[in-house]
Amino acid sequence: MAEVQSANTQEQDIGQLLRVRREKLAALQEAGKDPFQITKYDVTHHSTEIKDNFEELEGKTVSIAGRLMSKRVMGKASFCNVQDLPGNIQAYVARDSVGEEPYADFKRFDVGDIVGISGEVFKTKTGEISVHASSVVLLTKSLQILPEKFHGLTNTDIRYRQRYTDLIMNADVKDTFVKRSKIISAIRRYLEGEGFLEVETPMLVSNAGGAAARPFETHYNSLDEDVKLRISLELYLKRLIVGGMERVFEIGRVFRNEGLDTRHNPEFTLMELYQAYTDYYGMMELTENMFRYVAQEVCGTTLIPYADEMIDLGRPFERLTMVEAVNKYAGVDFDLIPDTMAARKAADDKGIHYEERHTKGDILNLFFEEFVEEKLIQPTFVMDHPVEISPLTKRKPDKPDYVERFELFIYGREMCNAYSELNDPIDQRHRFEEQEKQFAQGNEEANHTDEDFLNALEIGMPPTGGIGYGIDRLVMLLTNSPAIRDVLLFPTMKSLEK
Repeated sequence: MAEVQSANTQEQDIGQLLRVRREKLAALQEAGKDPFQITKYDVTHHSTEIKDNFEELEGKTVSIAGRLMSKRVMGKASFCNVQDLPGNIQAYVARDSVGEEPYADFKRFDVGDIVGISGEVFKTKTGEISVHASSVVLLTKSLQILPEKFHGLTNTDIRYRQRYTDLIMNADVKDTFVKRSKIISAIRRYLEGEGFLEVETPMLVSNAGGAAARPFETHYNSLDEDVKLRISLELYLKRLIVGGMERVFEIGRVFRNEGLDTRHNPEFTLMELYQAYTDYYGMMELTENMFRYVAQEVCGTTLIPYADEMIDLGRPFERLTMVEAVNKYAGVDFDLIPDTMAARKAADDKGIHYEERHTKGDILNLFFEEFVEEKLIQPTFVMDHPVEISPLTKRKPDKPDYVERFELFIYGREMCNAYSELNDPIDQRHRFEEQEKQFAQGNEEANHTDEDFLNALEIGMPPTGGIGYGIDRLVMLLTNSPAIRDVLLFPTMKSLEK
């Protein structure tokens, strides 16, 4: 009962504080000082810029703007802290410097208000770089109460739903998303330096192919046609290779109708690139070089802390075939397993569940997922996947049951997926037919036949290497973030109305 009464009292107190804020706004509006009528404020400097260049700026007038995060009123003079994009800075506001009426207005400002302050740069007796205000302007009146030192936003569900408050109260969160932007910019710089062209391809498609995933479906009213949100960028980018655009990449959202967990969100950022006249070995070289470049550019090092490990992006990435990896970690050599029946027996012996439709190659992949993935902490290329799980990949000439494909794993997570792209239209049609059979047998993630893509291959696609990167997982790695929601500004959340 006492806890209920305490909660009710706290609710009443908050309600009173919210009413006071609205009353303050009404008083300002009545006095002709409505902050919402202000349309601009000329900012000359940001907080960190002032601190980093104090010797040059000392005694000079600057104008800053940001959110009032604290205020300490001491009679005729006050201190406050203003937070802007890169950081925060202290301001000294004195009645004799700003004027009696503006100072009286300032004393009524609330934490959370957005203010503009102009004044001289100086250093206090305690050595703190500050701005001695000559004018203070209320730019936006905050009508809500910020959680004090992040109290009230410790619930991760609320943090994700109210990312705007999360960004205000948690500098680490803001740093993560600033770093995310820098990561994507660094990727673009690297690829442009390698001669790649950035392109854009459709998000609404009639055939969502290029990956094993269930698409979201919708209806296009104007054409009276059912369409899907893309699950991949692959098939349209390959069409551009056919058209003679030898190096292309795209960074964009894709959509997969799947579950939510620490590594998956239904909409996420994917980058795919395709390069003519190379193969999956060329994609390995590009990947190693790009990961090192981005890490060095954004983090200043190729030795990256993640969870309880130090990930070394500077040393050559390990390379294992899938068969070698399963033999190493599960003790089963699939080179010695002749057919599907023998593979099923090996699965039974190891307690691996499989479905009736699964063949030897599928079961090899099940072994890999069960015994290998989580062991791959340092960067490792897992190569030469079975053809059954690789419908768009060129076969290995000497081992036609396997394909020229690799996945990069870091900290037990798939970071990218690459192929020597299948450019034989006859083989590709047969692969699509096999995928259609799997769909009929209940595999909702199987690809469907794409006749226009087959037509493009018949026009002729040169030997090509291609790769897809999960940008969100790369950001997770380089920001030491445990969950994908921590690197998405607005992750998918279940509606509160349900």
